[in-house]
Amino acid sequence: MDVHRIEEASLNAWPAMHQVLLDGWVLRFARGFTKRSNSIIPLYPSRNAHAGDADATLAKIRYCENLYAREQLQTVFRLTSIDPQLTTPLAQVLSERGYREADPSLVLASTRLPATAPDEQVTFVPLEDWLAVYCNLTGMNEPARSLHRLILNAITGECGFAVLAVDGAPVACGLAVVEHELVGLFDVFTAAEQRQRGWGRVLVNGLLAWGYQAGARTAYLQVVAENNSARALYSKLGFSHLYQYRYYVSP
Repeated sequence: MDVHRIEEASLNAWPAMHQVLLDGWVLRFARGFTKRSNSIIPLYPSRNAHAGDADATLAKIRYCENLYAREQLQTVFRLTSIDPQLTTPLAQVLSERGYREADPSLVLASTRLPATAPDEQVTFVPLEDWLAVYCNLTGMNEPARSLHRLILNAITGECGFAVLAVDGAPVACGLAVVEHELVGLFDVFTAAEQRQRGWGRVLVNGLLAWGYQAGARTAYLQVVAENNSARALYSKLGFSHLYQYRYYVSP
């Protein structure tokens, strides 16, 4: 499985409002809505002849910090385990600079996509209908909802906005984004009072079935490392660990 391709697809599936390319780093900005869309991701080695020099690295970090300060945002780096030679030295510099580690997460992948139709309890709805359900289930406020809408509208891949209803009442929802033969799952959420009833499994299977019908043959998702219940569910559905990442947040 090409981890670099999945990393690229995951960034495309959850876009920023604008971004800057900086010598192998991608700087993403989205008015502070989620760390994923407001962080710096080192994707490729630097082509600068002085890339290994500590002063050059600090100058590059300071440049980024100034850009995020102009947006009134903390500077956040998202460092993956894909290329340790690229990220390990940077993590050390950031830690020495006072950055704190946050939200260690795992990227999981599976090739076990069901070829059957989604369960009849899972329906696919327009973006606005889905967003209303998501905000109701999660308690998201109006300012965040507006930013969330901007992110979702910016997705270029084919999107499946799924809602699972029981007796006519939505209890879970999630989003699938297809790019070539990959489908990414995002914003998978089940109402707190409806958990441990199997709805998450039904919803995810529905998203995977939709992705298969849209041409995907490999699925990926991101989960917080300490979310043991979600990890157990995804393991039962055939997902396995691919790589990991964590954020480094400026003081």
